[in-house]
Amino acid sequence: MEDSKNSLENLCPVIETLKIIGGKWELSVIKNLLEGPKRFNELLRSCYGISSRTLSRILKNLTENGIIKREVVSLTPVTVVYLLTPMGLEMRPVIESIREWGSKYAIRTPVISKD
Repeated sequence: MEDSKNSLENLCPVIETLKIIGGKWELSVIKNLLEGPKRFNELLRSCYGISSRTLSRILKNLTENGIIKREVVSLTPVTVVYLLTPMGLEMRPVIESIREWGSKYAIRTPVISKD
């Protein structure tokens, strides 16, 4: 029992969070769901470049981690939407901070050489 207590105390919240949302596509999916619930194909189109297989895996992982929820809207035909849970909605300020940082530092205008 002592070993599990020590290992929990040694966990880094940043690293553990990145294990859940730190892949190439997770934040993109979350960002798109911040706009509201979306069906699978809507997410596929809004996350430009993602494959349907990857999107399925991401949605499953985010659902298992309690970030998003899969909701059946209609049975005939079957219509499923994905939406953020309250825990997922708490990602809004994180996404906004990353966007601001990216606008400031990651997206820069190219420096024109005067040669």
